[in-house]
Formats: sequence, structure tokens, C-alpha cells
Amino acid sequence: MSKDVVIIGAGAAGMMCAIEAGKRGRRVVLIDHARKLAEKIRISGGGRCNFTNRHAKAEHFISNNPHFCHSALARFTPQDFIALLEKHGIRYHEKKLGQLFCDESSQHIIEMLKNECDDAGVLWHMSSQVERIDPCSANDDFSSATGRFRVTTERNSITASSLVVATGGLSIPQIGATALGYQIANQFGINVTSLRPGLVGLTFATEDFTAFKDIPGVSVDAEVSCEGVKFRENVLFTHRGLSGPAILQISSYWRPGNMLRVNLLPAEDAEHMIAAHQDSTRVLTNVLAQYLPKRFVQAWCSAVLAPLSLPVKPMSQYREHELRHIVDRLRDWQIAPTGTAGYKKAEVTLGGVDTHELSSKTMESRYVPGLYFIGEVVDVTGHLGGFNFQWAWSSGYAAGQVV
Repeated sequence: MSKDVVIIGAGAAGMMCAIEAGKRGRRVVLIDHARKLAEKIRISGGGRCNFTNRHAKAEHFISNNPHFCHSALARFTPQDFIALLEKHGIRYHEKKLGQLFCDESSQHIIEMLKNECDDAGVLWHMSSQVERIDPCSANDDFSSATGRFRVTTERNSITASSLVVATGGLSIPQIGATALGYQIANQFGINVTSLRPGLVGLTFATEDFTAFKDIPGVSVDAEVSCEGVKFRENVLFTHRGLSGPAILQISSYWRPGNMLRVNLLPAEDAEHMIAAHQDSTRVLTNVLAQYLPKRFVQAWCSAVLAPLSLPVKPMSQYREHELRHIVDRLRDWQIAPTGTAGYKKAEVTLGGVDTHELSSKTMESRYVPGLYFIGEVVDVTGHLGGFNFQWAWSSGYAAGQVV
């Protein structure tokens, strides 16, 4: 079989690229090993798909080459994707902080993308395993403009002038994530940066978390910082450690050995608050429970203050230096994660195909003509809140214009 474009991976980026290439009259085949289409879209956002963020800009993305994503994001914006939804009559709403969700089901977005692919004449090969990829030219110099690649699957062999790798990362292997994209990059001598789970819960040593093991499900509005980066959202206690939006965000910046610094009262002046109660006969836990969940307050006092010889007692019985210690810990609670919940719980994979080796305008390899990488497999990782889907749409669109 001979085609113009072979795209490996029928997720968000792969389908967007297929749509754009097909609309240009290119003969496109879309290959995916999964039996169900776009499972990551289906499960995202609690089944309603946080499909983009109104505020998506380059500063919301992490990469060893931080300027790489500028071009693609500028050429296909959140408003462009919103226009596609409106064309199909898909209703949506903004939840918070620019995060857009479907009113109903994420399945509507999957069906929209599939219909757009079908209208563009895209040929589907699902489920179909890629067995090998070979350069077609006998001397492997990639000099031929047609038939540069031969993709062999369990079904057949396909030659194409353009090969697009949209295989995603390692996150959520239970729905089919594999390392295929990185293996393809390595095969063609393209560097892959170090990989690790991103947007993931953090775990702690058992002895450091004993006081909190009985409060899973409790959440606290807090500001969490690490390595000069900070996020203010909820911190959620789990059976294994910490999760919630603030922790997922900061996890992409945390490295083993780093401390997390937590301001438990980001909306309050902790010093002023404690001073206002320092002559009170109320015990400390009851005072703090006005601002924080009571179960958390009890656990926190046991874990943080007791080791400092600061028992729970009426506020009026604390000395000035003891109150200062309490204020300091409320404003700057330092905790040391020991690891993450891993790829099974991670929403994304940090790192990927080195963007220094790709064109920021087309996503094409600088050294292997006709070879493109898009979406999560690339070393571009967004913050929580729809940014990673926007990167999929934008990078897929960019490649789709030229493959």
C-alpha cells in the first residue's frame, strides 16, 4: 500500500494532524494499536474532557527548549478549537481559571474528530500493531521525496513520504501507553530527553506521613512552592501521600531530594491571625479550625508542632517565641516527598523527543526529512487545566499543514 502520510497514534494530536493533512488532499492512513479510539480523551476531565484553556501561552509549558511551543500555539489557538466545537454544536463551559469542559460527555469530542477525519478521507487502521519501520531508500540517506518510509504492521506494509509519530507518552499504561514513539526516535538517531511522570501525586516515607494516614479525602486550600515555582489550589490527602491540583502542578517541577514549601493560609496574614487570638482561652486547634479543616489541624499539630515541643493548649499559655514558631510553620511548612505515584497515576509524561532537533513551525525532524513528532511524545508538557490538549491540537495542526 502506498500513501502520502502515515500517522502512528490516533489520539488528540494524531487525529488533528490527519484532519488537516486530509483536507489538503493528502492520502492519509491513521494507525493505532488500541481497540477503542482516543481513550485518553474519553477519561479526561472526569469524562467531560478539559479540552483546552482560554489562557494557553508558552509560559504554561515545560520544556528544555521553552520557546519551541510559541509558533504552534500562535497558529492554532484555543479559540480555533472552540470554533470547531461550535461548528459541531458541542456545548461547553468554563469551570475555573480558563479551563473549558464539555457540558455533557467527552465522547462528543471523540466523535467530532472521527467525523472530521472521515470527511477528510482518512483511512483507519485500528487495532493494528506497528511491527517495524524502515527507510525505503537503499542507502538510507532519506533523499527520495516519495516513499521515504515503509511501515510494516500485522496487516500490511505501507510506504509513505511523511511519517508522523503521535504515540503519546508513558502515562496511564493501563489504557495502552507504550514507549513506541521514543523507540522510533532512537531508531532514527533523534535524541530523547529524560522521562518522568508529570501531573502526578507525591508519596512520602511512612514515618513522615503517619499522622495524616487517617485523613484521606481531606483537602486544604494552600500555596505550594518548589524551586521558585508556586501554585495555589487545593491539596488533597490520599492513602499514599498528597494529590489535588496544587500538588499535581508542582509535581512537574519537583525532583527527588527537593523540599516542598506549603503556605497553609495563603488568604490570611498568619502572624496577624495568631496575634489576634494570643490572649484567648481557646485551644490552638479550635482557633486553626476556623481557617482549616479540623481533622487536618489535629493531624498537622501532631506531626509538625508536637516534635517541636509545642503541645496543643490554650492560646494564652503560649510564649512569644512559641507563637512565632507556629506562625513560621503555618506560612512555611516544609515537607519532603520520597517519590511519585508513577506513570499509572500520572496525567502526562515530562520530557520526550528533543525539541532542539525539530522544526518549531512544522514539527519535522531537522535531520530526517519527512519524519514528524507531535503531541505528548515531544518534550513539551503543559500545566494542569487543558494545556496539554491544546498542545496536541496545535502541534497536530502545525504538522498537518505540511506533511
